[in-house]
Amino acid sequence: MKWLDRLTEKSSRKIAQQSSRRSFLTGLGTVLVGSAAIPLLPVARAAGAGSGNGYPGVASQTTGRIDDPGDPTSCDYWRYCAIDGFLCSCCGGTHTSCPPGTEMSPMTWVGTCLNPADNKHYIISYNDCCGKTSCSRCLCNRNEADKPPYRAFSNNDTNWCLGTESTLYHCSTSVIVGVATDRQ
Repeated sequence: MKWLDRLTEKSSRKIAQQSSRRSFLTGLGTVLVGSAAIPLLPVARAAGAGSGNGYPGVASQTTGRIDDPGDPTSCDYWRYCAIDGFLCSCCGGTHTSCPPGTEMSPMTWVGTCLNPADNKHYIISYNDCCGKTSCSRCLCNRNEADKPPYRAFSNNDTNWCLGTESTLYHCSTSVIVGVATDRQ
């Protein structure tokens, strides 16, 4: 054990000769503050196992209404039966409103989707939000009610940003217009 005492004493004296108490305290303080700041670093928490919508980095959502079931950040949401584009609910907006800095197009395409909560068909207006480059998150392309281009109001492949200040497409919303009375 004497050899351990000598080694410790020799190392301590060498460190004491080459550094000061202030530099030791500075280093110790840096380590303590640095380790306390580690939880503040950005982490993709939403990409964990809890997000059930299949999009990494996008947390699942709910409308909070029993008559509007589903996750607006998922392509399987009932309102998205005729959507083609990026979901505004993943891009800073909601399924019915545009993200800040974009403008909702007054021109839309429509679809008729079945709400599983009440087993009724609803007329859905798909409005594009325009004015920024594409969001590139949560791309959905469901063509259940898509019609050929000669029926433009029911075609989801058209750039619907023509009635806005900018024709740059960002994302798409799905607004309920009314209940479908006769389904053809």
